[in-house]
Amino acid sequence: MQKTAIILGATGLTGSLLLEQLLTDTNYSTIKLFSRTPSGISHPKVKEYIGDLLHLETFTEDLTGDEIYICIGTTKKKTPDSNLYRKIDLGIPSQAASICKANGVSKLSVVSAIGANSKSSIPYNKIKGEMEEAVMGAEIEHTYILRPSFITGNRQEQRAGEKMVIAVFKFFKFLIPKKYRAVEAKAIAAKMIQLCNSNEPSRIIESSEI
Repeated sequence: MQKTAIILGATGLTGSLLLEQLLTDTNYSTIKLFSRTPSGISHPKVKEYIGDLLHLETFTEDLTGDEIYICIGTTKKKTPDSNLYRKIDLGIPSQAASICKANGVSKLSVVSAIGANSKSSIPYNKIKGEMEEAVMGAEIEHTYILRPSFITGNRQEQRAGEKMVIAVFKFFKFLIPKKYRAVEAKAIAAKMIQLCNSNEPSRIIESSEI
Protein backbone atom coordinates (compact mmCIF):
# COMPACT_ATOMS: atom_id res chain seq x y z
CA MET A 1 0.00 0.00 0.00
CA GLN A 2 1.41 3.38 -1.01
CA LYS A 3 1.99 6.01 1.64
CA THR A 4 1.37 9.70 2.27
CA ALA A 5 4.31 11.81 3.42
CA ILE A 6 4.23 15.29 4.94
CA ILE A 7 7.14 17.71 4.49
CA LEU A 8 7.75 20.92 6.41
CA GLY A 9 10.55 22.93 4.82
CA ALA A 10 10.49 21.56 1.28
CA THR A 11 11.91 24.79 -0.18
CA GLY A 12 15.17 24.58 1.79
CA LEU A 13 18.31 22.67 0.83
CA THR A 14 17.64 19.37 2.60
CA GLY A 15 13.87 19.57 2.19
CA SER A 16 14.05 20.13 -1.56
CA LEU A 17 16.34 17.12 -2.02
CA LEU A 18 14.07 15.06 0.21
CA LEU A 19 11.13 16.00 -2.01
CA GLU A 20 13.07 15.02 -5.15
CA GLN A 21 13.78 11.59 -3.70
CA LEU A 22 10.21 11.02 -2.53
CA LEU A 23 8.82 11.95 -5.95
CA THR A 24 10.71 9.06 -7.54
CA ASP A 25 9.97 6.62 -4.71
CA THR A 26 7.19 4.20 -5.63
CA ASN A 27 6.34 3.66 -1.95
CA TYR A 28 4.63 7.06 -1.94
CA SER A 29 1.45 8.16 -3.71
CA THR A 30 0.96 11.54 -2.02
CA ILE A 31 3.38 14.16 -0.72
CA LYS A 32 1.94 17.05 1.25
CA LEU A 33 4.02 20.22 1.32
CA PHE A 34 3.45 22.88 3.96
CA SER A 35 5.26 26.17 3.45
CA ARG A 36 5.01 29.96 3.49
CA THR A 37 5.60 30.30 -0.24
CA PRO A 38 4.74 28.09 -3.25
CA SER A 39 7.42 25.61 -4.27
CA GLY A 40 6.67 26.06 -7.96
CA ILE A 41 6.55 22.28 -8.36
CA SER A 42 3.77 20.72 -10.40
CA HIS A 43 3.54 16.96 -9.92
CA PRO A 44 0.61 14.54 -9.58
CA LYS A 45 1.93 13.32 -6.21
CA VAL A 46 2.17 16.79 -4.68
CA LYS A 47 -0.46 18.58 -2.63
CA GLU A 48 0.62 22.01 -1.50
CA TYR A 49 -0.62 23.99 1.51
CA ILE A 50 0.48 27.61 1.75
CA GLY A 51 0.16 29.67 4.91
CA ASP A 52 1.71 30.80 8.18
CA LEU A 53 3.60 27.85 9.65
CA LEU A 54 3.78 29.66 12.97
CA HIS A 55 0.09 28.81 13.25
CA LEU A 56 0.01 25.18 12.19
CA GLU A 57 -3.28 24.72 14.01
CA THR A 58 -4.91 26.21 10.91
CA PHE A 59 -3.72 23.10 9.02
CA THR A 60 -4.81 20.55 11.64
CA GLU A 61 -7.22 18.71 9.33
CA ASP A 62 -4.59 18.50 6.58
CA LEU A 63 -1.63 17.30 8.69
CA THR A 64 -2.53 13.67 8.13
CA GLY A 65 -0.53 10.87 6.59
CA ASP A 66 1.85 8.04 7.37
CA GLU A 67 4.97 10.04 8.19
CA ILE A 68 6.21 13.59 8.61
CA TYR A 69 9.59 14.99 7.62
CA ILE A 70 10.64 18.22 9.33
CA CYS A 71 13.44 20.14 7.60
CA ILE A 72 12.41 23.57 8.83
CA GLY A 73 14.96 25.99 10.22
CA THR A 74 16.38 29.48 9.96
CA THR A 75 19.59 31.38 10.72
CA LYS A 76 20.43 34.39 12.86
CA LYS A 77 21.22 36.34 9.69
CA LYS A 78 17.77 35.64 8.23
CA THR A 79 15.97 35.95 11.55
CA PRO A 80 17.80 38.30 13.94
CA ASP A 81 14.76 38.54 16.22
CA SER A 82 15.42 35.98 18.99
CA ASN A 83 11.74 35.37 19.74
CA LEU A 84 10.88 34.72 16.09
CA TYR A 85 13.98 32.52 15.71
CA ARG A 86 12.78 30.43 18.64
CA LYS A 87 9.25 30.18 17.24
CA ILE A 88 10.60 28.84 13.94
CA ASP A 89 13.29 26.42 15.13
CA LEU A 90 11.46 25.17 18.22
CA GLY A 91 7.81 26.13 17.93
CA ILE A 92 7.06 24.80 14.44
CA PRO A 93 8.57 21.30 14.89
CA SER A 94 7.03 21.01 18.36
CA GLN A 95 3.53 21.97 17.22
CA ALA A 96 3.79 19.78 14.11
CA ALA A 97 4.71 16.76 16.21
CA SER A 98 1.81 17.33 18.61
CA ILE A 99 -0.76 17.73 15.83
CA CYS A 100 0.56 14.74 13.89
CA LYS A 101 0.49 12.57 17.00
CA ALA A 102 -3.18 13.48 17.53
CA ASN A 103 -3.86 12.74 13.85
CA GLY A 104 -2.37 9.26 14.01
CA VAL A 105 0.87 9.87 12.09
CA SER A 106 3.16 7.03 13.16
CA LYS A 107 6.60 8.16 11.97
CA LEU A 108 8.53 11.42 12.27
CA SER A 109 11.98 12.36 11.04
CA VAL A 110 13.50 15.74 11.88
CA VAL A 111 16.77 17.52 11.13
CA SER A 112 18.45 18.81 14.28
CA ALA A 113 22.17 19.58 14.62
CA ILE A 114 25.37 18.20 16.08
CA GLY A 115 25.81 19.41 19.64
CA ALA A 116 22.11 19.85 20.32
CA ASN A 117 21.61 20.10 24.07
CA SER A 118 18.82 21.84 25.96
CA LYS A 119 21.28 22.74 28.73
CA SER A 120 23.89 24.26 26.40
CA SER A 121 25.08 27.82 26.93
CA ILE A 122 25.17 28.23 23.13
CA PRO A 123 21.74 29.53 22.03
CA TYR A 124 21.69 27.56 18.74
CA ASN A 125 22.53 24.25 20.43
CA LYS A 126 20.15 24.98 23.29
CA ILE A 127 17.15 25.61 21.01
CA LYS A 128 17.93 22.50 18.96
CA GLY A 129 18.10 20.48 22.17
CA GLU A 130 14.79 21.87 23.37
CA MET A 131 13.29 21.05 19.98
CA GLU A 132 14.48 17.46 20.25
CA GLU A 133 12.93 17.08 23.70
CA ALA A 134 9.63 18.58 22.54
CA VAL A 135 9.44 16.34 19.47
CA MET A 136 10.31 13.22 21.46
CA GLY A 137 7.77 14.32 24.06
CA ALA A 138 4.98 14.13 21.48
CA GLU A 139 5.51 10.35 21.61
CA ILE A 140 4.99 9.57 17.94
CA GLU A 141 5.64 5.83 17.73
CA HIS A 142 8.75 6.04 15.55
CA THR A 143 10.65 9.32 15.99
CA TYR A 144 14.04 9.86 14.37
CA ILE A 145 16.24 12.86 15.15
CA LEU A 146 19.18 13.46 12.83
CA ARG A 147 22.13 15.49 14.10
CA PRO A 148 24.24 16.36 11.06
CA SER A 149 27.47 18.32 11.25
CA PHE A 150 28.05 21.05 8.65
CA ILE A 151 25.58 20.51 5.77
CA THR A 152 26.82 20.90 2.21
CA GLY A 153 24.93 21.17 -1.05
CA ASN A 154 23.86 23.57 -3.76
CA ARG A 155 22.10 26.26 -1.74
CA GLN A 156 20.02 28.91 -3.49
CA GLU A 157 21.83 31.49 -1.39
CA GLN A 158 25.39 30.92 -0.23
CA ARG A 159 25.93 31.72 3.45
CA ALA A 160 28.80 33.97 4.49
CA GLY A 161 32.10 32.09 4.61
CA GLU A 162 30.46 28.85 3.51
CA LYS A 163 32.73 28.24 0.51
CA MET A 164 35.79 28.59 2.72
CA VAL A 165 34.38 26.21 5.33
CA ILE A 166 33.55 23.63 2.66
CA ALA A 167 37.07 23.89 1.24
CA VAL A 168 38.59 23.37 4.70
CA PHE A 169 36.37 20.35 5.37
CA LYS A 170 37.36 18.79 2.03
CA PHE A 171 41.08 19.44 2.45
CA PHE A 172 41.26 18.06 5.99
CA LYS A 173 38.55 15.42 5.55
CA PHE A 174 40.61 12.45 6.71
CA LEU A 175 42.03 14.31 9.70
CA ILE A 176 38.59 15.25 11.03
CA PRO A 177 36.75 12.68 13.19
CA LYS A 178 33.82 11.22 11.23
CA LYS A 179 31.30 12.73 13.63
CA TYR A 180 32.42 16.24 12.68
CA ARG A 181 32.87 15.84 8.93
CA ALA A 182 30.62 17.76 6.55
CA VAL A 183 27.49 15.91 5.45
CA GLU A 184 25.80 16.23 2.07
CA ALA A 185 22.17 17.31 2.23
CA LYS A 186 21.16 14.54 -0.18
CA ALA A 187 22.62 11.97 2.24
CA ILE A 188 20.55 13.42 5.08
CA ALA A 189 17.41 13.23 2.94
CA ALA A 190 18.13 9.62 1.99
CA LYS A 191 18.72 8.66 5.63
CA MET A 192 15.44 10.27 6.69
CA ILE A 193 13.53 8.25 4.10
CA GLN A 194 15.37 5.04 4.97
CA LEU A 195 14.48 5.44 8.65
CA CYS A 196 10.82 6.11 7.93
CA ASN A 197 10.69 2.98 5.79
CA SER A 198 12.04 0.92 8.67
CA ASN A 199 10.44 0.00 11.95
CA GLU A 200 13.40 0.99 14.07
CA PRO A 201 12.56 2.29 17.53
CA SER A 202 12.76 6.02 18.17
CA ARG A 203 16.36 7.21 18.36
CA ILE A 204 18.91 9.93 17.72
CA ILE A 205 21.13 9.54 14.64
CA GLU A 206 24.53 11.19 14.99
CA SER A 207 26.34 12.71 12.02
CA SER A 208 28.73 9.76 11.68
CA GLU A 209 25.75 7.48 10.87
CA ILE A 210 24.41 9.62 8.04
